[in-house]
Amino acid sequence: MGIEFTQMQRAHADVWDPERDETLICVDVHQETHDVRSFTFASPEGKRFNFNAGQYFLFDFPTGSEGEARCYSISSSPYRNNAFTVTVKRVPGGKVSNWLHDNMVPGMTVKGQGPLGHFIRPRVAGTKLLLLSGGSGITPVMSITRDLADSCEPADIVFLHAARTPLDLIFRSELSCLAARMKGLRLQFLPETVAGERAWPGLTGRISSEFLKLAVPDIAERVVMCCGPAPFMAAARSITAALGVPASNYIEESFDAAVIDEPGLDIEARPAGKIYQVEFLKQKRMLEVSADQTVLAAAKKGSVRLPSSCSNGMCGTCKSKLVSGSVEMNHNGGIRQREIDAGMFLPCCSKPLSDLVVDR
Repeated sequence: MGIEFTQMQRAHADVWDPERDETLICVDVHQETHDVRSFTFASPEGKRFNFNAGQYFLFDFPTGSEGEARCYSISSSPYRNNAFTVTVKRVPGGKVSNWLHDNMVPGMTVKGQGPLGHFIRPRVAGTKLLLLSGGSGITPVMSITRDLADSCEPADIVFLHAARTPLDLIFRSELSCLAARMKGLRLQFLPETVAGERAWPGLTGRISSEFLKLAVPDIAERVVMCCGPAPFMAAARSITAALGVPASNYIEESFDAAVIDEPGLDIEARPAGKIYQVEFLKQKRMLEVSADQTVLAAAKKGSVRLPSSCSNGMCGTCKSKLVSGSVEMNHNGGIRQREIDAGMFLPCCSKPLSDLVVDR
């Protein structure tokens, strides 16, 4: 009995605990395209990672005096759980992506929280998928494809990836190999132009209703999982709906803070409610925030700079120290209980219950 208990303890100790573990070590860096690299991370203690294909990690990168938090989707298969990989495109002027490309090497350690997110394929048998991605948005759907390949599950997948040029098609060779051996995987690449590969044999351009009708004639029967830049996803959402895909069968993932504030919410039209004073210490700013507003929404309206991404309590990018006061926080997994106990909160999903002082 004692031996069985010890083995059980050891098995649990070998699994990454999202509530407690946070240190990750880089074990590999791989060049995917001219401006995209994959970074593989493991637990220094050799713990296994239990994640679902499509989920992401929130990283704290030491890019400056305070560091920067960013979310990156896992691109690797959950069946290869001794480590996980994120794939990052170097963005011109991007503070974190450029730091990663220029500085991250095997042996370096970073802090990470996860796995997080709900961009997970339906587990209903016989579900037909359209995996639709643009640019570096390919990462979560690549994880889903690798997951299905490793599990040898029966699958009916159309994988449609759009990029600027053929040279920008991430995982191009691997996807071609997977399509050659996965009987249920049909691959479609759509570069916008043929720059760098003038002998490109297929169509070029941007996604359109006409293209999707040809590429995926049974699109209305499929669950669409979409990830990419905001304009790409806006177009995909509109086109797929017009082609008969019900909203319940359209799933998307986005970390684009520029277009997500509080969906469907008009800040100006909100009832005033009780007004509280919120002080942002480091920026030496004081704002009036309604009891009906989130702290992040009021900060954005008042031009107070707060890092943010998902804006619904999932990613943890806006995590901040609450020096004094209390809030009503309704998060979706983007903060650990021990962080809450230590006085941290997520401004994106928190409404004030009193005057606040925030260490930002």
